[in-house]
Amino acid sequence: MELRDPQPGPGGVAAIYPRALPQVYGYLVTRCGSAAVAEDLTAETFMAAVKSEREGAVAELTVAWLVGVARHKLVDHWRRAEREQRTLAATEPLTPVVDDPWDAQLDVDALHVALTRVPPMHRLALTLRYLDGLSVAQVAEHVDRSLHATETLLVRARAALRRVYREEEPDA
Repeated sequence: MELRDPQPGPGGVAAIYPRALPQVYGYLVTRCGSAAVAEDLTAETFMAAVKSEREGAVAELTVAWLVGVARHKLVDHWRRAEREQRTLAATEPLTPVVDDPWDAQLDVDALHVALTRVPPMHRLALTLRYLDGLSVAQVAEHVDRSLHATETLLVRARAALRRVYREEEPDA
């Protein structure tokens, strides 16, 4: 995915929109697994860009900047989903896995399906860490947790994903 915008030019959001829309939407849809959610978050991203442009909060609108805004919108979405899920039902306590030798060949499609079935906060942490390639410290900053709490979250998230994946793919 090309994040550079070689010709930012005048015109702000309206000018960059045709170039940026496929990249922003593509970034979101591959990470949230739902076209409807990706569409909503894409709209929120561009609305935030319009607001920032009106307030003079951004010097130059680029595709990379918009993808960064989209990442924050996705994080906010998963945080909301996590809060909603917590209010609906208590989560079961998970035992952390110390040794993590998961060397089985993974089916990418089954893995994406499994990722949609884990709790939103687990999905958020796994996406930021493994799809976006952020460090644990950066993930901690995004999810507003301490480094140690984020490490525990990632251990639990991997265990939950592994459990769901094995339900999807019993031979794994």
